Amino acid sequence: MAEIINQLFSAIETLIPQYMEIPEDECISHGNLAVCIIDGAGLVHGRMYGTNRPRLRQSYKVAWTKASQVWLTGVKTGAYEKMVFNKEVDENANGIEAPDLIGWEGGQPLTLQNGSTLAVGFSGFRGVTDLEIMVKALAMVEQA
Repeated sequence: MAEIINQLFSAIETLIPQYMEIPEDECISHGNLAVCIIDGAGLVHGRMYGTNRPRLRQSYKVAWTKASQVWLTGVKTGAYEKMVFNKEVDENANGIEAPDLIGWEGGQPLTLQNGSTLAVGFSGFRGVTDLEIMVKALAMVEQA
């Protein structure tokens, strides 16, 4: 699993430049990005990309919050928040109280070809991009 996750980190690194060319993505964190992955054994893997340490710290904090919420719920961030506010799920059903609930997109479960699931959080671009970059990175790793 560690090998697959390291390959994911490498694939993400190759994708970053194309997203940095999109002004709406670049202006969010100026390339100071972070990803957090929690595997099925509960091991936490992380990687930060960029040079602004204070901004990287903030990006990783958000990435970890996204990944840990997905790990607890099994549901994408954003979608889970809607479920809570629509009363489809009790607010504290998965141990997340409203102030700690993250509604931003960018957290998602990813299922590998072998059936394993990773809880992933990405932070630093727009939420839709955060989701997309992880899906593309996984496809690159699994096609190799």
